[in-house]
Amino acid sequence: MNTADQYLKTIYVVQKQADGPASTGSIADALGVSPASANEMIGKLEERGLAEHEKYKGVRLTDDGIVKARDALQTYCIIERFLANVLAVEEFREEAHELEAVIDDTVAERLDTIIDRQPECPDCFDPETDACACLEVGAVPVEQD
Repeated sequence: MNTADQYLKTIYVVQKQADGPASTGSIADALGVSPASANEMIGKLEERGLAEHEKYKGVRLTDDGIVKARDALQTYCIIERFLANVLAVEEFREEAHELEAVIDDTVAERLDTIIDRQPECPDCFDPETDACACLEVGAVPVEQD
């Protein structure tokens, strides 16, 4: 997954939460980047036909953008569940955020065979907790970034 995929994933989640276009500010906040950086990447996504940005209204993913965003979100859930459920990494969320930028589809598919992904993935992702709802961490508190 690359930086563009991280943006697509974030736009997808923010768009679902807002039940409409995702604001540039919300995207920037979620990714911990400046609004200028978010605008720059949104422009690149637009050029690739993955997003549509309307000034002062927000960003919407195109159909192709939604497909790529769902794939990116699914990969993130796989990484998160592998770290938490298989390796019992306490700081699984931070590690998953770091790893999502460098793990490719092949590695994600191999991790998927270990975690036995649920059919509802990536709809299992809960934006309120910033976590996959299929995590088996019980007592581990889920904090927002």
